[in-house]
Amino acid sequence: QVQLVESGGGSVQAGGSLRLTCTVSGSTSTSNCQMAWLRQAPGKEREWVAGIYAGTLTTYLTDSVKGRFSISLDNALNTLPLQTTSLRLGETAMYYCAASRVCTVRIERPEGFNSWGQGTQAAVSS
Repeated sequence: QVQLVESGGGSVQAGGSLRLTCTVSGSTSTSNCQMAWLRQAPGKEREWVAGIYAGTLTTYLTDSVKGRFSISLDNALNTLPLQTTSLRLGETAMYYCAASRVCTVRIERPEGFNSWGQGTQAAVSS
């Protein structure tokens, strides 16, 4: 069973940046074929933000964060960083790291992920 632990959240003014990190342990070649960051704002559903295939390192971003966020996978350190820049007020949320065993299609729905971290809070203020 893969274990995921997020860190790096905090408070930042609009326009600022945060580097969120997911530390991965207990993974195998099949337990985390693709990994992702999702977020959940107060009163809203959890939404997919960025994903990466562990084998090819191909990345995907939701349209609203393209040009501002980037996702990567450091296999040497077993970490999944999410670099966020130009943060907006509406992006205050709990940010979660997730892993899926599915390799054949891109997973964006929360129910498609089989492993989750506990989340790290990002608060964007004016």
